[in-house]
Amino acid sequence: MDIAVLGSDEFVLGFRLGGVKRIYTAKPKDYEAKALELIGDSSIGVLAIDSSDLELLSPNARRKVTESIAPVVVMVGKAESDLREKVKRAIGVDLYKTN
Repeated sequence: MDIAVLGSDEFVLGFRLGGVKRIYTAKPKDYEAKALELIGDSSIGVLAIDSSDLELLSPNARRKVTESIAPVVVMVGKAESDLREKVKRAIGVDLYKTN
């Protein structure tokens, strides 16, 4: 399974320099269609998106993206979601649990 990144040219640049091969850019008007296409791609295991780009999605698409398990969607940015919860939902085990 691959790691993919979706966002603006500026957002994906660091991932591209870091060696991520599946990079997708989308204009605001095309963002929702591309996001839904990528969460339907079974070859993607993790999809990183800019948390501020969630505003570009309709409520239904936002729910699909934020609740996606395969691929796990990781929001990067100021309004970062809880990665621990995403990992727990994806694999069914809390890796951080100490008890």
